[in-house]
Amino acid sequence: MTTRRVLRFRATTPQAAFANSPAKFPAFVGGFGSGKTHSGVMRALRLKFAYPVQDVAYYLPTYDLVSMIGYPRFQLSLDAAGIKYRLNESKHIIYIAGRGKVFFRTLDNPDRIVGYEVADSIVDELDTLKTPDAERCWQQIIARNRQKKPDGTPNTVGVATTPEGFRFCYGRWQKEPAPGYELIRASTHSNARNLPADYIDALMRSYPPQLVQAYLEGFFVNLTQGAVYPDFSRELNHTPETIIEGEELHIGLDFNVYNCTAIVGVIRFGRPLILGELVKMRDTPDVCATIKEKFPGHKVHVYPDASGQSNRTVNATESDITILRAAGFNVRVPSRNPFVKERVAEVNALICNGLGMRTLMVNTSACPTLTECLEQQTYDKNSEPDKTTGKDHPPDALGYFVHFNWPIVRPTATQRAVVVHMGR
Repeated sequence: MTTRRVLRFRATTPQAAFANSPAKFPAFVGGFGSGKTHSGVMRALRLKFAYPVQDVAYYLPTYDLVSMIGYPRFQLSLDAAGIKYRLNESKHIIYIAGRGKVFFRTLDNPDRIVGYEVADSIVDELDTLKTPDAERCWQQIIARNRQKKPDGTPNTVGVATTPEGFRFCYGRWQKEPAPGYELIRASTHSNARNLPADYIDALMRSYPPQLVQAYLEGFFVNLTQGAVYPDFSRELNHTPETIIEGEELHIGLDFNVYNCTAIVGVIRFGRPLILGELVKMRDTPDVCATIKEKFPGHKVHVYPDASGQSNRTVNATESDITILRAAGFNVRVPSRNPFVKERVAEVNALICNGLGMRTLMVNTSACPTLTECLEQQTYDKNSEPDKTTGKDHPPDALGYFVHFNWPIVRPTATQRAVVVHMGR
């Protein structure tokens, strides 16, 4: 008597739709915690058991993610089902007893997506790649999908990803979808039963509105065009507060030869108030002298550009940060600068978050340059904050202060264990 094994997973409606989609190129586009990887594993194993002689490939951006996410998710599912397998980490392959192979490959080097063939593929977080890189990976992945299925059904490539603006996935699945391309959208809310009770609220508080649309609702939205700080308002983000004598100061600093910029803030009741600015300073010694002259009697914390640990605006013997420390300031600097996208998101989340709360306040009368820059800085043709108009220095200085004290910490989503039943 032949034993027929049946894999059953607990799944939300969009997760099940992706796992079972007959489309040649289905895409599960979802917010954080919507179960993208869970959906990808379900789809991969469904296809593997439907076609045991043919193989499946599972792609992630890096081998670190393969080790941290890819292997454990497959192992959990197979262990729960009582299915024997063998993981060869050096070859990045799981051999499933009587069911062939699952190849694990990465997206960081498209030229290495060679030397094997499979029937079906799953691509996890494809939209994190820049559009040309994603296009190249897509071409390589499709070229690997050439094992013929016994029933003649087409080879498939499924994508499970967070939407990252108007990139590759937007063009392929929403803007101009060709036949065979199916878009399955999943909000974080759709998977709420599997998430911590405060997970969604934490996302709403941590991200600005446009990122909430992407990272909570799963929509493709404009992340790199138009204004860099679209929700800043000189009325709604204004405060008439001024610096109090002896108050601790928190100064964000952007280094530039002949154009150093400092944004002077305080922290009251856990909220940042930006109450002054120092612009067009010659070099780091000039910065130190100006701060001491303008703010005597204050303890000063400085949050500089991390490149100042090696860069020099004045001479070849002392770094900018060494000069700041020698001046008696408490220098708070990470080992590296945050990614620009990360820093911009953190500032925008304080300007106005997904719940409409405005935490960052600016005395627009005392900070006219910063105010103008927050209103007027735009993205350039390369989708980066424009640096050709001089509107970048004050927001950058502000961003270093914000990143150190209010970094976006994505809440952790713990999925329920995969439920797998075996039938005869």
